[in-house]
Amino acid sequence: MAGSTHTVTNQAPPLVGYDVFAADRALTAAVERHLAPELREEALSELSGLGRSCGSAQMQEWGALANENPPRLRTHDRYGHRLDEVEFHPAWHRLLGKGVSAGLTRAWTRPGGHVLRAAGFLMWTQVEAGNGCPLSMTHAAVPALRTDPGLAAEWEPRLTSEVYDRELRPAHLKAGVLFGMGMTEKQGGSDVRANTTSARPLAEDGAYELTGHKWFCSAPMSDGFLVLARAPGGLTCFLVPRVLADGTRNVFLIQRLKDKLGNRSNASAEVEFAGTWARRVGEEGRGVRTVIDMVAATRLDCVLGSAGLMRQAVAQAAHHCAYREAFGGKLIDKPLMRNVLADLAIESEAATTLALRLAAASDDGGERERALLRLAVPAAKYWVTKRCAPVVVEAAECLGGNGYVEESGLPRLVRESPLNSIWEGAGNVQALDVLRALGREPLVLDAYLTEVGLARGADHRLDAAIRGLLTELADLEGAEGRARRLAERLALVLQGALLVRYAPPEVADAFCASRLGSDGGAAFGTLPTTLDLASVVERARPPA
Repeated sequence: MAGSTHTVTNQAPPLVGYDVFAADRALTAAVERHLAPELREEALSELSGLGRSCGSAQMQEWGALANENPPRLRTHDRYGHRLDEVEFHPAWHRLLGKGVSAGLTRAWTRPGGHVLRAAGFLMWTQVEAGNGCPLSMTHAAVPALRTDPGLAAEWEPRLTSEVYDRELRPAHLKAGVLFGMGMTEKQGGSDVRANTTSARPLAEDGAYELTGHKWFCSAPMSDGFLVLARAPGGLTCFLVPRVLADGTRNVFLIQRLKDKLGNRSNASAEVEFAGTWARRVGEEGRGVRTVIDMVAATRLDCVLGSAGLMRQAVAQAAHHCAYREAFGGKLIDKPLMRNVLADLAIESEAATTLALRLAAASDDGGERERALLRLAVPAAKYWVTKRCAPVVVEAAECLGGNGYVEESGLPRLVRESPLNSIWEGAGNVQALDVLRALGREPLVLDAYLTEVGLARGADHRLDAAIRGLLTELADLEGAEGRARRLAERLALVLQGALLVRYAPPEVADAFCASRLGSDGGAAFGTLPTTLDLASVVERARPPA
């Protein structure tokens, strides 16, 4: 009888060994919807292969190891020479190599590339969100560099390569490179026009010497960085290579790594420039304009990242409840738990559907789609990233005490969940950017209303929400104090319109009733019981 009291029963098996892509019906439907027919077969096969990798026990283990063993800074060698190197656990390099080889930095080089990459990035976030940072920065650097055709010709093939080369050496000797970014400084934060880092022109055309401090530098182990500094002509964008063409290290002094709440596997640093060589990107004084498309790409990645975290949290909660028994039956069959799971599921599907629609607009590139992105990206970045934390916390609660234990993986998701709301401009920055787009660019509202108008007449609650939004938009005088509400309503109405057009009726009905109507409460699990919640939960549940 020894040990019989420790028989393990009524515990859910690990959620491993499955295809993350095929199990996500909202994601697979969005990819099929937004890709041209001739691209679908190959794309679906490619994404399913990545989905099986994401769901494998090996990848899950690497993700846990990378997070449990954060990077370490080595400022000097044993003799006192500056090194300024960041050491990572082998699992980090394995994951980053897999992300690069999966094409998560090459959206710009293939038809339908943004939709394909968006689906891959959303899945990859579910394995380990930290290495999404260098993948995102590298992907987003391409449009900024394209403002200088010479730089683009030199660097773009390396940025979009599927080869991961971790060695610090001159970029021209590498088959693939990664990029980081250093925009903000301690005295200004998001107000980059308060930057004081200076750029002094050198004799070589386009070359400058930088002096200053960056409060946040993302992915400091990268091969190159896009930074903002103040040149004689004003705030300007620069490319700072980590290693110079002759093999010597550029002056790139890593003063410390940030000790962060989450995102533990990824290095975020404070760096000093002291006579650092840089190449100008774009015109002097046009730094913000030069990086604007880069910022839009990274903001969309914040939306995708939050959608991925929500999806993984919902998958874990539904999986647990499908196996766990309590009070005489499976948790997933209990009406109140089903209500909670359904509520979480529609939030996750709304985020995924909106994120993939914006990725499709990035592929299109037409004037109307660009105008839609100009308004919808900051609105989506504001709202979807704000919804991530409450979704993940509620999903963890579905596991009870198990969800509060590190081994479940949910605490890692909880710590990660607020980050995308902060990165690339926190909530107020996004809301004010929405106002700026509405006030300065007349095409954006027309593009937005055309998009949501495609669903008018299909749901009375959506129609009422559109009318209410038009009333709010009619007077933007002194609207700064309600900018968050405007961003929220713009995102919710767009999500509702997309779900009404594309999602199963039970999903669209639940969303419109609770998010656009008055039939839902403030907490998750307060959906009207007249809805088909069982179908919503079954759609979100991973396979047995």
